[in-house]
Amino acid sequence: MSLTMDHLLELLKIVVLVSVLFVWVIRYDNIIKEFQDYKLPNWLRDFVGILKIISVVLINFSSPVLAKLGCITLALLMGSAMFTHIRVKNPPHKMLPSTTLFVMSLILFFNI
Repeated sequence: MSLTMDHLLELLKIVVLVSVLFVWVIRYDNIIKEFQDYKLPNWLRDFVGILKIISVVLINFSSPVLAKLGCITLALLMGSAMFTHIRVKNPPHKMLPSTTLFVMSLILFFNI
């Protein structure tokens, strides 16, 4: 069985979905701590979480318009996360997850 580009894109969609859900559902205590450490308000944490979960669900829709909307929204959120990591002077390894999701969302956006 050979992997086609469509298979790889579907796999990437699933990886993005599972990654975001894992961090924002299973590891939510870590999210609470990070937002507190960065002195960001609780309402912003909740808003970002809702947007991220909606975005990754949209990415997995069959409608290209909705999937692209999810991709660009996730890319904007991840770009903001990268900026926040730079602002608080985090080491580069702390930026790796947001950078990776940023790149994956752009790959999906330009290939859906």
